[in-house]
Amino acid sequence: MSRKIAMDNICLRPTPRLGHTEYSMEYHTTLNERYGGNIYDAWEFDLLWATNDGPMDWRKGRCTDMGHAVYAYNGSDRRDSQPCPFTDVEEVYAFDPSEEYGVPDHRELVRYYENWYRQSQSAHPEQVIPGGYYKTVMSGAIQAFGWDMLLLAAADQERFAKVLQRFGTYTAIYTQAWAETSIEVFIQHDDIVWTEGPFLHPDFYRQVIFPLYAQMWRPLRDAGKKILFCSDGKYDMFMGDIAACGTDGFIFEPVSDLDALAERFGQTHCLVGSKVDCRTMAFGTWEQVKAEMDATFAVARNCRGYIWAVGNHIPANVSDEMCLRYIDYLRANWKR
Repeated sequence: MSRKIAMDNICLRPTPRLGHTEYSMEYHTTLNERYGGNIYDAWEFDLLWATNDGPMDWRKGRCTDMGHAVYAYNGSDRRDSQPCPFTDVEEVYAFDPSEEYGVPDHRELVRYYENWYRQSQSAHPEQVIPGGYYKTVMSGAIQAFGWDMLLLAAADQERFAKVLQRFGTYTAIYTQAWAETSIEVFIQHDDIVWTEGPFLHPDFYRQVIFPLYAQMWRPLRDAGKKILFCSDGKYDMFMGDIAACGTDGFIFEPVSDLDALAERFGQTHCLVGSKVDCRTMAFGTWEQVKAEMDATFAVARNCRGYIWAVGNHIPANVSDEMCLRYIDYLRANWKR
């Protein structure tokens, strides 16, 4: 593991090997026990995925709990959905997250983030700890309204655009604070699409959402921070637009076309992901997983900046045996 490996890949500098990270490995309890609770170092992670939405508790205002499906091995994370607190779409159009959740004092927010970053980086000195924000424009709206009410509101795109602009203004409060900390890397998370692609007209994204990204990233770029954009689902068709907003890299799931991404962005942006699909790891054979890894190696080694990851996580139902074969094969082949 090496912070330098991560930063060199993000900054497109020469590296002896591909960078490495994974997500949700803390759910693998027996694997963690095998490594004394430190799988991050044992698996040579160079970057840890992290975001921090600040000290304001959205649960003090209106937000929609859509529940949580079973992900942990023992089902302890299952949570039933709760009724949406919005009963009329007019409530959505009138909504302002700054009024609903409150705006933190700027200097206090900078101190909050700086303390969090220093403590997190001290706890994981071998990895890059990024700053980051999760409940961005679309993800913030999903968190507040839930899918049903969000899609009803989106039917009137002009009025819905004004709501999202307020979420953009709210997010910018946090990106400005992060820009004044000593982080080197910032992750902007926003789930803007579904598995198969956008759920709104592409013009809406380009006219409404992406200009908000450019505005909220300006202070981060002025401060010299590296920005990695992250979304679930297939957002390949928008990566050029997001690149124009100022991102330095993309964190993506295996539903994205890695060959096309590498051809278009492999020399200009850091790519974080792979062709390895957690569904193959959970339900396929080792030979199928190996084939996905080999196909990724063939592309990744030609990219200037590349951090390897199973982009849709390695869930707890992937066996320890499969995980161990995976990491052994990765480390045997990740040299450039």
